[in-house]
Parts: sequence; C-alpha cells; structure tokens
Amino acid sequence: MLNNLSLAVLSRLQAAVTARKGATAIEYGLLAALIAVVIITAITAVGTNLSATFNKVANKLT
Repeated sequence: MLNNLSLAVLSRLQAAVTARKGATAIEYGLLAALIAVVIITAITAVGTNLSATFNKVANKLT
C-alpha cells in the first residue's frame, strides 16, 4: 500500500515538473518573440532615418 502511494506521489510530482518545463519553454518563446519585434522595430526606425540622411547628403553632392 505504501509503495503504491509513493509511486502515485512520485508520478504526480514528475507530471508537475514536466508541465512546468513546458510552461517555461513557452514563456521563453514569447520573450524571444517580443525581443525580436523590438529589434525589428528599432532597425526599421534607424534604417528609415539613415536612408533619409543619405538622401540629403546625395542631394547636396549633386
């Protein structure tokens, strides 16, 4: 009886740990996606400003 109870408890603990690892992986995935969006937005803004600056320089040279 005690052996069956300890196996049941261990089984539930293992299931809880596995579920937590899955949740952690999802959290890391969401965090990585958010960081990617921020980087893309920043690069787009810098690229637009840099393009405008190069166009101004090109127009001054011609």
